Amino acid sequence: MTQKENARFIFITGGVLSSLGKGIAASSIAALLQARGFKVKIRKLDPYINIDPGTMSPFQHGEVYVTEDGAETDLDLGHYERFTGMNAEKTDSITAGKIYWDVLHKERRGDYLGATVQVIPHITDRIKEFIAHGADNYDFMLCEIGGTVGDIESLPFIEAIRQFANEVGRNRSMFIHLTLLPYVAAAGELKTKPTQHSVKELLGYGIQPDLLLCRSQKVMSEDEIRKLSLFCNLPKSRVITALDVESIYQVPLYFHDQKVDEEICQFFNHGREKKAHMEKWEKFCKTLSSSKHTVTIGIVGKYTDMKDSYKSLSEALIHAGVANHTNVDVHWIDGDSITAENAATCLAEVDAILVPGGFGQRGTEGMMHAARYARLSKVPYFGICYGMQLAIIDGARHEGGLPNANTTEWGPAEDDVVGFMSEWKKDNSKENRSSDGGLGGTMRLGSYPCHLKAGSLAHSIYKTSDITERHRHRYEVNLKYQKQFEKAGIIFSGLSPDGKLPEIMELKDHPWFIGVQFHPELKSKPFEPHPLFVSFIKAALERNTHDA
Repeated sequence: MTQKENARFIFITGGVLSSLGKGIAASSIAALLQARGFKVKIRKLDPYINIDPGTMSPFQHGEVYVTEDGAETDLDLGHYERFTGMNAEKTDSITAGKIYWDVLHKERRGDYLGATVQVIPHITDRIKEFIAHGADNYDFMLCEIGGTVGDIESLPFIEAIRQFANEVGRNRSMFIHLTLLPYVAAAGELKTKPTQHSVKELLGYGIQPDLLLCRSQKVMSEDEIRKLSLFCNLPKSRVITALDVESIYQVPLYFHDQKVDEEICQFFNHGREKKAHMEKWEKFCKTLSSSKHTVTIGIVGKYTDMKDSYKSLSEALIHAGVANHTNVDVHWIDGDSITAENAATCLAEVDAILVPGGFGQRGTEGMMHAARYARLSKVPYFGICYGMQLAIIDGARHEGGLPNANTTEWGPAEDDVVGFMSEWKKDNSKENRSSDGGLGGTMRLGSYPCHLKAGSLAHSIYKTSDITERHRHRYEVNLKYQKQFEKAGIIFSGLSPDGKLPEIMELKDHPWFIGVQFHPELKSKPFEPHPLFVSFIKAALERNTHDA
């Protein structure tokens, strides 16, 4: 391992139970250090055996976040990007599966010269390589360890960060532990015992936490802070109440008020003289909490029972709402619940409709009914990936003279208006895929360029002719049906540079009906809201105001 002497490492672990918000905590700490003028990087170490989350069900894992360079990653990388404004990379996410994969490939090549391959040192050494890679370019490297301390899967990662801290020196490495303080209403008090046990578990692995973030519904009393300080071997100033807040974007401000960044700087004896400039966070949160208007967006999807499946989508709507000084009230609607007969009733109360991405046939008829309702009723419509394809299929069936229009994703199609994509260009070379190939990492992934048609709605929204957006799909709209699409009023206002792949569609004679093959939500940030979402919320607000 080689890092510049000034590089400092912060490891964030979680205890007691999962889903406490380690990703938000890591992102908020990174934002605070950025606000003090430091250059930061965040990485995620996930203990599951999958190579990446690309083939995992949204109901189990939530959203798959795609980076600019085409990595399928955990949704926490979306938080990292949104809070820091920096693009994550393939080298910022790794899983136990990928670690073992790399080590076993080296073993097969003979790289270990006949040695017995073991968790220590071979697996832990590979984890340390991942942590250290490129660290010399940053002042702080933050690493979030997925899972919960005590899980068998996470043990190699815990051991690796213990070794890493010893090797770079404790003056350059800090352990932050996020735990839960449950409130027992019957006793009328917060319980510190789960946190004590979680810290004891870490101590058993050779790691002494340097700062505790205690998730809680109530502020800790002085007695509770003193107790944790005593039992966890920490100064009282480093026992922090991580209180529940209304919006995740308030967390950096709350942590700053709790002097989290000051304690980190004091621990490293570095940067204490720097002032944290939190003005942009204050302005965003103030606008978020005092917006004058409200619009209702109906999201008709396949995974609406698992909101984390659309995490970036939810955040992009919040960003666009703030840009329009408007609260966004989301109505989650399962595609299976909408029929031709009840579509108007189900969607009557919404100001705009959004149909997001997905895979498989379940719920798609309802999603197409939603697109048709939006088309006929002149309701603003935003179709993302699958939402664009379904809108085109529905338009081709009912307006384009192709009653059998379909997608080959569901099987053989008489009119394959959406078909499997076997070849496309990527960075001046060709990518090839086979329909009978594996599923993992085989889609069109990452950032691709798109050329916009002059005079189109998309062109007026982006205010430029050439854009890049992130993709995650393996089926594509088939331009051999161009005449039928035109008959249905469909305009392709965005195409790949070679003109072969439709990227953006819109409808003639409609106030706001746009479908995109890419995922614009992945690039939206609180201080850089995505222009398509900003325009979509503006269209919803105009409809709401007009109807009122």
